Amino acid sequence: MNPYQRASRKGSTFWVPAFLWFALLCLVVLALGASFGYVIGLICFVLSLVVLLFLQMWSLYRIEQWLDRAAGTPRPKTWGLWAHAATRLEDIRREDERSRVDMAEWLARFRQAMSLLPDGVVIVDSVMHLEWCNPAAERHLGLDRTRDEGRLLTNLIRAPEFVDYMLSGRFEQPLPFVHHRRKIQLQLISFDDRRQILVTHDLTQTEKLDTLRRDFIANASHELRTPLTVINGFLEHALSSEMDQKTRQRQLNLMVEQGHRMQRLVADMLTLTRLESLVQQPSTETVKIVPMLDHILQQAQALSDGKHLITLDAQEIDLKGNRDELESAFTNLLTNAVRYTPDGGAIRISWKLLGDGAALTVVDDGIGIAVEHLSRLTERFYRVDKTRSRVTQGTGLGLAIVKHVLLRHRGHLAITSEPGKGSCFSAIFERAQLILPEE
Repeated sequence: MNPYQRASRKGSTFWVPAFLWFALLCLVVLALGASFGYVIGLICFVLSLVVLLFLQMWSLYRIEQWLDRAAGTPRPKTWGLWAHAATRLEDIRREDERSRVDMAEWLARFRQAMSLLPDGVVIVDSVMHLEWCNPAAERHLGLDRTRDEGRLLTNLIRAPEFVDYMLSGRFEQPLPFVHHRRKIQLQLISFDDRRQILVTHDLTQTEKLDTLRRDFIANASHELRTPLTVINGFLEHALSSEMDQKTRQRQLNLMVEQGHRMQRLVADMLTLTRLESLVQQPSTETVKIVPMLDHILQQAQALSDGKHLITLDAQEIDLKGNRDELESAFTNLLTNAVRYTPDGGAIRISWKLLGDGAALTVVDDGIGIAVEHLSRLTERFYRVDKTRSRVTQGTGLGLAIVKHVLLRHRGHLAITSEPGKGSCFSAIFERAQLILPEE
């Protein structure tokens, strides 16, 4: 049935009962007039119209009262045409209520989706008054939707470049600017005559990673250049001139040493890159720390070659985590102590409960570190004394590896040192990572 047929049917449904009622009333009046006289019939006709009008007005009043009540209230009992109208109005109210519920659900889903976006979304009117923003935009721009609604956006964000961008009217290219120590990129998009959308993207982490990547490549290239230069120089010298067996052997030994240095550097770079790229937490296998420390102690004694007094005092405390990562971190701490402690010095290793956790502490009486260097020791390739680092064959990545391993195991590195008196490096773990003997 097409819309015209439906409209015709609804009209006939309304008018046919009305004409039937009116015809019936006329027949009753004519019958009364024929029986009692036409004056009496006319009076009855007028009285009937008055009563009918009163009933119609009463039905209209009840319907109006019903419309003022909450949706879902039963419709009033009416008769005739008003019953039909009340039924139609009830259907319309139900449909409207369903539409309201659907709209509310859709709006709730929309707001939930917007709140989960990593990018900020701000809706402003044609003159830049804030209408709505999601949580990401609040973090990026320092806004508060409930507090700032209706306020001018250029009054809320005072950065000169942002104000110039908003007033320029040229929004083809995004604007990068710094706001509250964040590098933000934003762009304004018009979607109708009355509203505009401002989209923000936080570039802080991206900029930081780009800087780290550039520094890492530059430092790695610099570190690899030295051993490659030594090896190439010796090879060129060997090709261009005759040399005795003693000189040849010395140069071959130096080339092997530089080759090993490159191997250690590449291995440490790969380890550090792997740790930084891992998103998931390490496995929660039980790691026996005391046997691991015994093994690391033997390696440190071999590296020391009897030039240091190395002692170990360890309690029977195990850890939850990844054995290979923990062994790498602890090995770096101990080998650093051996490399930077003069011959005849002492190195003390302890693994004990400490407050609400446990700590692996490596204490040496070596050369020590000035306080201004302590905060930068875990940076890649950072060295306090580059000359001594070349002598000790360090890669400059050991403490960076230690820091990342500890972060993945809910721990942190504490460093105290004094020049000429030695250093203390402590890998501290939370109580939740420990497995005590009684457990």
